[in-house]
Amino acid sequence: MTAVRLSHITKKFGGTLALNDIDLDIKAGELFFLLGPSGCGKSTLLRLIAGLHEPTSGQIFFNDRDVTRLGTSKRNAVMCFQSYALWPHMTVAENVGFGLDVRNLPPTQLQQRVAEVLTMVQMAALADRKPNQLSGGQQQRVALARALAVNPDCLLLDEPLSNLDASLRLEMRTEIRRICKSAGFTTIYVTHDQKEALSIADRIAVLKDGKLIQVGTPGELYHKPAASFVAGFIGQTNLLAGKVVSRAGEMLEFETAAGKVFAQRNGNITGDNLLISIRPEQIRVVHSASEGTLNRFSGKVLETIFLGEASEHVIAVNDQHLRITCTPPRFDPPESMTIEFDPKDAVILEQ
Repeated sequence: MTAVRLSHITKKFGGTLALNDIDLDIKAGELFFLLGPSGCGKSTLLRLIAGLHEPTSGQIFFNDRDVTRLGTSKRNAVMCFQSYALWPHMTVAENVGFGLDVRNLPPTQLQQRVAEVLTMVQMAALADRKPNQLSGGQQQRVALARALAVNPDCLLLDEPLSNLDASLRLEMRTEIRRICKSAGFTTIYVTHDQKEALSIADRIAVLKDGKLIQVGTPGELYHKPAASFVAGFIGQTNLLAGKVVSRAGEMLEFETAAGKVFAQRNGNITGDNLLISIRPEQIRVVHSASEGTLNRFSGKVLETIFLGEASEHVIAVNDQHLRITCTPPRFDPPESMTIEFDPKDAVILEQ
Protein backbone atom coordinates (compact mmCIF):
# COMPACT_ATOMS: atom_id res chain seq x y z
CA MET A 1 0.00 0.00 0.00
CA THR A 2 1.08 3.54 -0.74
CA ALA A 3 1.07 6.64 1.45
CA VAL A 4 0.77 9.96 -0.40
CA ARG A 5 2.41 13.14 0.86
CA LEU A 6 1.99 16.60 -0.62
CA SER A 7 4.56 19.20 0.44
CA HIS A 8 3.92 22.91 -0.21
CA ILE A 9 1.97 22.27 -3.41
CA THR A 10 1.13 25.41 -5.38
CA LYS A 11 -0.44 25.44 -8.84
CA LYS A 12 -0.97 28.45 -11.09
CA PHE A 13 -2.72 28.58 -14.44
CA GLY A 14 -1.41 31.80 -15.94
CA GLY A 15 -2.31 34.49 -13.44
CA THR A 16 -4.84 32.28 -11.62
CA LEU A 17 -3.76 30.71 -8.34
CA ALA A 18 -5.58 27.34 -8.25
CA LEU A 19 -3.81 25.82 -5.24
CA ASN A 20 -1.98 27.70 -2.52
CA ASP A 21 0.74 25.96 -0.47
CA ILE A 22 -1.03 22.65 0.24
CA ASP A 23 0.52 20.29 2.82
CA LEU A 24 -1.27 16.95 3.14
CA ASP A 25 -0.50 13.45 4.39
CA ILE A 26 -2.70 10.58 3.19
CA LYS A 27 -2.20 7.24 4.91
CA ALA A 28 -1.61 3.98 3.09
CA GLY A 29 -4.89 2.15 2.46
CA GLU A 30 -6.97 5.18 3.41
CA LEU A 31 -10.23 6.21 1.72
CA PHE A 32 -9.49 9.94 1.67
CA PHE A 33 -11.88 12.62 0.40
CA LEU A 34 -11.16 16.03 -1.09
CA LEU A 35 -14.27 18.10 -0.42
CA GLY A 36 -15.24 21.63 -1.30
CA PRO A 37 -17.39 23.83 -3.51
CA SER A 38 -16.93 24.13 -7.27
CA GLY A 39 -13.71 25.94 -8.13
CA CYS A 40 -11.97 25.26 -4.81
CA GLY A 41 -9.11 23.31 -6.45
CA LYS A 42 -9.99 19.73 -5.47
CA SER A 43 -10.00 18.30 -9.02
CA THR A 44 -6.79 20.17 -9.84
CA LEU A 45 -5.17 18.60 -6.78
CA LEU A 46 -6.35 15.15 -7.87
CA ARG A 47 -4.87 15.67 -11.36
CA LEU A 48 -1.57 16.70 -9.82
CA ILE A 49 -1.50 13.48 -7.81
CA ALA A 50 -2.37 11.54 -10.97
CA GLY A 51 0.47 13.15 -12.91
CA LEU A 52 -1.82 14.85 -15.43
CA HIS A 53 -0.46 18.26 -14.33
CA GLU A 54 2.79 19.35 -12.73
CA PRO A 55 2.76 21.67 -9.73
CA THR A 56 4.14 25.17 -10.09
CA SER A 57 6.05 24.49 -6.88
CA GLY A 58 6.17 21.81 -4.19
CA GLN A 59 6.66 18.05 -4.16
CA ILE A 60 4.51 14.91 -4.33
CA PHE A 61 5.69 11.68 -2.68
CA PHE A 62 4.37 8.12 -2.99
CA ASN A 63 5.81 6.61 0.19
CA ASP A 64 9.37 7.99 0.11
CA ARG A 65 9.56 8.23 -3.70
CA ASP A 66 9.43 11.70 -5.22
CA VAL A 67 7.00 11.41 -8.16
CA THR A 68 6.52 15.15 -8.75
CA ARG A 69 7.91 15.10 -12.31
CA LEU A 70 6.92 11.55 -13.23
CA GLY A 71 4.16 10.79 -15.72
CA THR A 72 1.02 8.86 -14.79
CA SER A 73 2.27 5.50 -16.03
CA LYS A 74 5.53 5.77 -14.09
CA ARG A 75 3.79 6.56 -10.79
CA ASN A 76 1.03 3.93 -11.34
CA ALA A 77 -1.78 6.25 -10.26
CA VAL A 78 -5.07 5.32 -11.94
CA MET A 79 -7.88 7.83 -12.31
CA CYS A 80 -11.62 7.24 -12.77
CA PHE A 81 -13.36 10.24 -14.32
CA GLN A 82 -16.98 11.38 -14.08
CA SER A 83 -17.63 9.86 -17.50
CA TYR A 84 -16.84 6.16 -17.28
CA ALA A 85 -14.97 6.20 -20.64
CA LEU A 86 -15.76 2.55 -21.44
CA TRP A 87 -15.04 1.29 -24.96
CA PRO A 88 -18.51 0.74 -26.48
CA HIS A 89 -17.34 -1.99 -28.90
CA MET A 90 -15.69 -4.05 -26.13
CA THR A 91 -17.32 -6.41 -23.66
CA VAL A 92 -17.14 -5.82 -19.91
CA ALA A 93 -14.25 -8.29 -19.62
CA GLU A 94 -12.37 -6.69 -22.52
CA ASN A 95 -12.78 -3.21 -21.01
CA VAL A 96 -11.49 -4.41 -17.64
CA GLY A 97 -8.54 -6.18 -19.26
CA PHE A 98 -7.58 -3.26 -21.50
CA GLY A 99 -4.95 -1.82 -19.14
CA LEU A 100 -3.48 -5.25 -18.52
CA ASP A 101 -3.26 -5.89 -22.27
CA VAL A 102 -1.40 -2.59 -22.75
CA ARG A 103 1.04 -3.79 -20.09
CA ASN A 104 1.56 -7.03 -22.09
CA LEU A 105 0.37 -9.32 -19.32
CA PRO A 106 0.30 -12.96 -20.51
CA PRO A 107 -3.24 -14.03 -21.59
CA THR A 108 -3.69 -16.60 -18.81
CA GLN A 109 -2.73 -14.12 -16.08
CA LEU A 110 -4.85 -11.42 -17.74
CA GLN A 111 -7.97 -13.60 -17.73
CA GLN A 112 -7.37 -14.60 -14.11
CA ARG A 113 -6.96 -10.99 -12.96
CA VAL A 114 -10.05 -9.85 -14.89
CA ALA A 115 -12.08 -12.62 -13.26
CA GLU A 116 -10.79 -11.60 -9.80
CA VAL A 117 -11.75 -7.94 -10.07
CA LEU A 118 -15.11 -8.64 -11.74
CA THR A 119 -15.94 -10.89 -8.81
CA MET A 120 -14.83 -8.14 -6.43
CA VAL A 121 -17.26 -5.62 -7.99
CA GLN A 122 -19.99 -8.27 -8.38
CA MET A 123 -20.02 -8.08 -12.19
CA ALA A 124 -18.69 -11.54 -13.13
CA ALA A 125 -22.07 -12.67 -14.45
CA LEU A 126 -22.14 -9.77 -16.94
CA ALA A 127 -18.60 -10.19 -18.30
CA ASP A 128 -19.80 -10.74 -21.90
CA ARG A 129 -22.14 -7.73 -22.08
CA LYS A 130 -21.39 -4.47 -23.87
CA PRO A 131 -21.48 -1.15 -21.95
CA ASN A 132 -24.74 -0.06 -23.61
CA GLN A 133 -26.41 -3.11 -22.08
CA LEU A 134 -25.55 -1.98 -18.54
CA SER A 135 -27.16 0.43 -16.09
CA GLY A 136 -25.26 3.49 -14.86
CA GLY A 137 -24.35 1.76 -11.62
CA GLN A 138 -23.08 -1.30 -13.47
CA GLN A 139 -20.97 0.87 -15.77
CA GLN A 140 -19.49 2.53 -12.69
CA ARG A 141 -18.53 -0.89 -11.30
CA VAL A 142 -16.85 -1.78 -14.60
CA ALA A 143 -14.86 1.46 -14.57
CA LEU A 144 -13.73 0.70 -11.02
CA ALA A 145 -12.82 -2.87 -11.95
CA ARG A 146 -10.72 -1.61 -14.88
CA ALA A 147 -8.82 0.71 -12.51
CA LEU A 148 -8.36 -1.97 -9.84
CA ALA A 149 -7.18 -4.58 -12.36
CA VAL A 150 -3.75 -2.97 -12.79
CA ASN A 151 -3.03 -2.94 -9.03
CA PRO A 152 -2.57 0.84 -8.80
CA ASP A 153 -0.38 2.44 -6.18
CA CYS A 154 -3.10 5.05 -5.84
CA LEU A 155 -6.73 4.97 -7.00
CA LEU A 156 -8.15 8.40 -7.86
CA LEU A 157 -11.90 8.98 -8.18
CA ASP A 158 -13.20 12.27 -9.63
CA GLU A 159 -16.88 12.63 -8.63
CA PRO A 160 -17.65 9.05 -9.77
CA LEU A 161 -21.32 9.16 -8.73
CA SER A 162 -22.28 12.50 -10.28
CA ASN A 163 -23.96 10.88 -13.30
CA LEU A 164 -26.22 8.59 -11.25
CA ASP A 165 -29.70 9.27 -9.94
CA ALA A 166 -30.25 9.90 -6.22
CA SER A 167 -31.26 6.37 -5.20
CA LEU A 168 -28.42 4.75 -7.13
CA ARG A 169 -25.90 7.15 -5.62
CA LEU A 170 -26.96 6.00 -2.16
CA GLU A 171 -26.48 2.36 -3.15
CA MET A 172 -23.11 2.98 -4.81
CA ARG A 173 -21.68 4.89 -1.84
CA THR A 174 -21.44 1.81 0.32
CA GLU A 175 -20.41 -0.32 -2.65
CA ILE A 176 -17.46 1.95 -3.44
CA ARG A 177 -16.32 1.83 0.17
CA ARG A 178 -16.65 -1.96 0.24
CA ILE A 179 -14.73 -2.33 -3.01
CA CYS A 180 -11.95 0.10 -2.12
CA LYS A 181 -11.43 -1.21 1.42
CA SER A 182 -11.51 -4.86 0.36
CA ALA A 183 -8.99 -4.15 -2.40
CA GLY A 184 -6.77 -2.32 0.10
CA PHE A 185 -5.63 0.42 -2.25
CA THR A 186 -5.04 4.00 -1.16
CA THR A 187 -8.02 5.86 -2.61
CA ILE A 188 -8.42 9.60 -3.05
CA TYR A 189 -11.95 10.67 -3.87
CA VAL A 190 -13.13 14.11 -5.04
CA THR A 191 -16.68 15.28 -4.39
CA HIS A 192 -18.72 18.37 -3.54
CA ASP A 193 -21.41 16.20 -1.90
CA GLN A 194 -21.04 16.54 1.87
CA LYS A 195 -23.27 13.55 2.71
CA GLU A 196 -21.32 11.35 0.32
CA ALA A 197 -18.07 12.27 2.07
CA LEU A 198 -19.46 11.98 5.60
CA SER A 199 -20.98 8.56 4.93
CA ILE A 200 -17.95 6.66 3.61
CA ALA A 201 -14.69 8.58 4.14
CA ASP A 202 -11.95 7.62 6.57
CA ARG A 203 -10.78 11.24 6.58
CA ILE A 204 -11.71 14.39 4.67
CA ALA A 205 -9.78 17.48 3.55
CA VAL A 206 -11.95 20.59 3.10
CA LEU A 207 -10.72 23.12 0.55
CA LYS A 208 -11.82 26.66 -0.25
CA ASP A 209 -10.36 29.01 -2.87
CA GLY A 210 -7.31 26.80 -3.34
CA LYS A 211 -6.51 26.64 0.37
CA LEU A 212 -6.66 23.71 2.77
CA ILE A 213 -9.07 24.71 5.56
CA GLN A 214 -9.27 21.58 7.75
CA VAL A 215 -8.47 17.86 7.70
CA GLY A 216 -10.17 15.32 9.94
CA THR A 217 -12.51 12.39 10.31
CA PRO A 218 -16.16 12.94 9.37
CA GLY A 219 -17.05 13.18 13.07
CA GLU A 220 -14.31 15.73 13.79
CA LEU A 221 -15.32 17.98 10.90
CA TYR A 222 -19.00 17.81 11.80
CA HIS A 223 -18.78 18.24 15.56
CA LYS A 224 -15.52 20.21 15.86
CA PRO A 225 -15.24 22.49 12.82
CA ALA A 226 -12.18 24.73 12.91
CA ALA A 227 -13.75 27.51 10.85
CA SER A 228 -17.18 28.93 10.11
CA PHE A 229 -16.82 27.82 6.47
CA VAL A 230 -16.41 24.19 7.55
CA ALA A 231 -19.34 24.44 9.97
CA GLY A 232 -21.59 25.80 7.23
CA PHE A 233 -20.36 23.56 4.41
CA ILE A 234 -20.40 20.26 6.29
CA GLY A 235 -24.11 19.84 6.92
CA GLN A 236 -26.31 22.69 8.14
CA THR A 237 -25.66 24.98 11.06
CA ASN A 238 -26.88 28.14 12.73
CA LEU A 239 -24.18 30.79 13.03
CA LEU A 240 -24.74 33.49 15.64
CA ALA A 241 -22.45 36.49 15.89
CA GLY A 242 -21.81 37.15 19.58
CA LYS A 243 -19.85 39.40 21.88
CA VAL A 244 -18.40 37.86 25.05
CA VAL A 245 -19.84 39.66 28.10
CA SER A 246 -18.60 37.33 30.86
CA ARG A 247 -16.36 34.34 31.47
CA ALA A 248 -16.71 31.79 34.26
CA GLY A 249 -14.14 29.03 33.90
CA GLU A 250 -14.88 27.20 30.67
CA MET A 251 -18.32 28.83 30.30
CA LEU A 252 -18.63 31.95 28.15
CA GLU A 253 -21.69 34.20 28.03
CA PHE A 254 -22.42 35.96 24.74
CA GLU A 255 -24.73 38.77 23.75
CA THR A 256 -26.31 37.86 20.40
CA ALA A 257 -29.22 38.98 18.22
CA ALA A 258 -31.25 36.12 19.76
CA GLY A 259 -30.40 37.19 23.32
CA LYS A 260 -27.92 35.81 25.84
CA VAL A 261 -26.23 32.58 24.74
CA PHE A 262 -23.95 30.39 26.88
CA ALA A 263 -21.31 28.15 25.32
CA GLN A 264 -18.44 26.05 26.62
CA ARG A 265 -14.98 27.12 25.56
CA ASN A 266 -13.46 24.89 22.87
CA GLY A 267 -9.83 25.09 21.75
CA ASN A 268 -7.66 28.18 22.17
CA ILE A 269 -9.94 30.72 20.51
CA THR A 270 -9.57 34.18 22.03
CA GLY A 271 -11.16 37.56 21.51
CA ASP A 272 -14.51 39.05 22.38
CA ASN A 273 -16.30 39.10 19.00
CA LEU A 274 -16.83 35.50 17.96
CA LEU A 275 -19.28 33.16 16.23
CA ILE A 276 -21.38 30.41 17.82
CA SER A 277 -22.30 27.39 15.69
CA ILE A 278 -25.22 25.20 16.71
CA ARG A 279 -26.53 22.35 14.55
CA PRO A 280 -30.30 22.31 13.82
CA GLU A 281 -30.69 18.77 15.23
CA GLN A 282 -29.10 19.84 18.53
CA ILE A 283 -31.89 22.33 19.20
CA ARG A 284 -34.84 20.80 21.03
CA VAL A 285 -38.47 21.87 21.20
CA VAL A 286 -39.60 22.47 24.79
CA HIS A 287 -42.97 20.88 25.55
CA SER A 288 -43.34 21.86 29.22
CA ALA A 289 -42.54 24.75 31.53
CA SER A 290 -40.00 22.74 33.54
CA GLU A 291 -36.63 24.16 34.44
CA GLY A 292 -34.49 24.14 31.32
CA THR A 293 -30.98 24.77 30.10
CA LEU A 294 -29.15 28.09 30.04
CA ASN A 295 -30.07 28.52 26.38
CA ARG A 296 -33.88 28.66 26.12
CA PHE A 297 -35.71 30.92 23.67
CA SER A 298 -39.19 31.45 22.27
CA GLY A 299 -39.99 32.64 18.77
CA LYS A 300 -42.40 32.71 15.87
CA VAL A 301 -42.39 29.84 13.36
CA LEU A 302 -41.68 31.38 9.94
CA GLU A 303 -41.25 28.31 7.76
CA THR A 304 -41.75 24.54 7.89
CA ILE A 305 -40.23 22.03 5.47
CA PHE A 306 -41.32 18.38 5.51
CA LEU A 307 -38.39 16.03 4.73
CA GLY A 308 -40.04 12.65 5.25
CA GLU A 309 -38.15 11.29 8.23
CA ALA A 310 -37.84 14.77 9.77
CA SER A 311 -39.10 18.33 9.49
CA GLU A 312 -37.20 21.60 9.46
CA HIS A 313 -38.52 24.79 11.01
CA VAL A 314 -37.22 28.34 10.82
CA ILE A 315 -37.95 30.28 13.99
CA ALA A 316 -37.55 34.02 14.50
CA VAL A 317 -36.00 34.62 17.93
CA ASN A 318 -35.80 38.38 18.39
CA ASP A 319 -33.62 39.49 15.44
CA GLN A 320 -32.11 36.04 14.79
CA HIS A 321 -33.50 33.26 12.58
CA LEU A 322 -32.76 29.76 13.89
CA ARG A 323 -33.24 26.56 11.91
CA ILE A 324 -34.18 23.45 13.88
CA THR A 325 -34.73 19.81 12.90
CA CYS A 326 -37.49 17.71 14.47
CA THR A 327 -37.48 13.91 14.42
CA PRO A 328 -40.10 12.54 14.09
CA PRO A 329 -41.48 15.36 11.94
CA ARG A 330 -44.01 17.89 13.18
CA PHE A 331 -46.72 18.22 10.53
CA ASP A 332 -48.70 21.07 12.12
CA PRO A 333 -46.34 23.19 14.21
CA PRO A 334 -47.82 25.94 16.40
CA GLU A 335 -47.41 29.59 15.51
CA SER A 336 -44.66 29.91 18.11
CA MET A 337 -42.21 27.49 19.73
CA THR A 338 -39.97 27.42 22.76
CA ILE A 339 -36.61 25.85 22.00
CA GLU A 340 -33.39 25.12 23.88
CA PHE A 341 -29.88 23.76 23.40
CA ASP A 342 -27.03 22.77 25.71
CA PRO A 343 -23.94 25.00 26.04
CA LYS A 344 -21.72 21.97 25.34
CA ASP A 345 -23.33 21.57 21.88
CA ALA A 346 -22.43 25.13 20.85
CA VAL A 347 -19.10 25.44 18.99
CA ILE A 348 -17.21 28.72 19.35
CA LEU A 349 -15.50 29.93 16.17
CA GLU A 350 -13.54 32.95 15.09
CA GLN A 351 -15.31 35.43 12.82
